[in-house]
Amino acid sequence: MDGNFDECLDIVRSLSEDYPVALVNSVNPYRLQGQKTAAFEIIDQLGDAPDIHMLPVGNAGNISAYWMGFNEFADAGRATKRPKIWGVQAAGAAPFVQGHPIKDPETVATAIRIGKPASWDLAVAARDESGGWIRAVSDAQILNAQARLAADVGVFVEPASAAPIAGLLAAAALGEVPRGATITCTVTGNGLKDTATALSGREVEPTVIPVDVAAAAEVLGL
Repeated sequence: MDGNFDECLDIVRSLSEDYPVALVNSVNPYRLQGQKTAAFEIIDQLGDAPDIHMLPVGNAGNISAYWMGFNEFADAGRATKRPKIWGVQAAGAAPFVQGHPIKDPETVATAIRIGKPASWDLAVAARDESGGWIRAVSDAQILNAQARLAADVGVFVEPASAAPIAGLLAAAALGEVPRGATITCTVTGNGLKDTATALSGREVEPTVIPVDVAAAAEVLGL
């Protein structure tokens, strides 16, 4: 479609009302019920909820669902606490930071290039009830975090997924990250979804070797 995400979502909403089409965006409450189980997994892995959980915020389904999940496990006695929720948007598509919808959002982080989040009220509740925040980072900070994540820990994510890492680095630079805190970050999308952005401005020269086992082992450092 010759339009942005928000315009396309409006079309999809209308299709689901007037045609035999199922809406599976986060507007659909069943989707949030599925997404919330990621919070269950975090608690299962850690043995308790983290002190802070960070994630990218676009249409705001994830931030809403995670908060639901953390609350449900705490209420069930599976966690002793609830984390603060820190959400991160791209500066060019930051309706929560601006306090109003953005008509023409623009950012290299296409997965969060959303100006009118469908789960607005739920996301605000997650932010406020948890004592957390939603902030914005620049595209340059996002791309730097994407490269750093790949170089330092071997995790290749698409730009939107690097937003919470960029937000964490920015908060740390401001001295806002508590020493000793347990912090988890959701990186939602694989970098193979947007290789063009990752390769932009980079000269990649492949190492060509002969068809030989010894040569392959040598170049791999084996």
